[in-house]
Amino acid sequence: MKRPTVNITAPERFARVFIGLVAIVGGVLLLASTGGAVSTVLEVLLMLAGLDLVLTGALGHCPLYRKLGYVPPSLRRPA
Repeated sequence: MKRPTVNITAPERFARVFIGLVAIVGGVLLLASTGGAVSTVLEVLLMLAGLDLVLTGALGHCPLYRKLGYVPPSLRRPA
């Protein structure tokens, strides 16, 4: 399987990993004190969003950026 191209800058990668980890930890802490079904679902969604941020930050590839055709200016190759 071919590794996807990097389409996220280094500072954004760091921020995605950091914010993703905060979301995962926050979701776990909230889940430990949850009471209702709706809040449980929302906390699991928070953890999944955090996991997505960690994975895209670690891999350096955002599938949504690729679909939209967005490439950060610092990663554009001269034509």
